[in-house]
Amino acid sequence: MTNLVRLTKEFTFETGHALYGYDGLCKNVHGHSYKLAVTIIGTPIDESSHTKLGMVMDFGDLKAIVNEAIVKPFDHATVLNSNSPHSTLADEMEQRGHKVLRVPYQPTCEMMILDFADKIKKRLPASLKLYALKLRETGTAYAEWYAEDQV
Repeated sequence: MTNLVRLTKEFTFETGHALYGYDGLCKNVHGHSYKLAVTIIGTPIDESSHTKLGMVMDFGDLKAIVNEAIVKPFDHATVLNSNSPHSTLADEMEQRGHKVLRVPYQPTCEMMILDFADKIKKRLPASLKLYALKLRETGTAYAEWYAEDQV
């Protein structure tokens, strides 16, 4: 028996983006109040002398990882595809003092969640696994990522 436990912490951040070449309103620069739920899976620490006894991971440690990898870079930034003509827009926005994050993909909710999964997995201790992510872009729209789906 492994006694696996899933642990989830939620984060919020404000991000703007524009979808280059899109045929709808989201081609325009606009923003969202994103909500990200990060779920890890592991076994609670059972060493009686360990300061984290009974924890899969300290919520504060998970918070530090996600804040460094996701929240700080994305919060109040405009995310633009660096492989599109939006790179010119990014240059102009940066020259005017705006926080711009250039990514090598179309900054949809789906592509952002894939990026987030990669960034978080790289920072987790080897004893833990990223189990799931849920990225809510609006009150009625979100993307989900599950480790079990990644074959």
